[in-house]
Amino acid sequence: MQQRRSVFPALVCLCMCVLAASVALAADSPEQVVTVTAKKFQFTPNEITVHQGVPVVLKLTSQDVSHGFNCPGLKIRADVKPGKESVLRFTPDKAGTFPFHCDVFCGLGHGKMTGAITVVP
Repeated sequence: MQQRRSVFPALVCLCMCVLAASVALAADSPEQVVTVTAKKFQFTPNEITVHQGVPVVLKLTSQDVSHGFNCPGLKIRADVKPGKESVLRFTPDKAGTFPFHCDVFCGLGHGKMTGAITVVP
């Protein structure tokens, strides 16, 4: 009976250590931060590479007029207004190349305002 009593606290301690380690690893997950600037009629950068499973933060700003940032393949979208920062957070769960575009009409070159996010494994 004495042995059983000493094993239980050890198991509880082990479970608590495993849980604490899991929380610590989740808290240390690095985010990939990418700053994207929009202006007639381009995004800079217009090619973005991120890693599958790694959280991404896109910080979007406009240098001139209102724009939109739409990447349907990753199901992310934001309005990008001059003088304000829009933040998109996502974690890509699939590899591939996903086109994005401006979806707020910003002038005659609007249709050329495109780019791509490449997600690598």
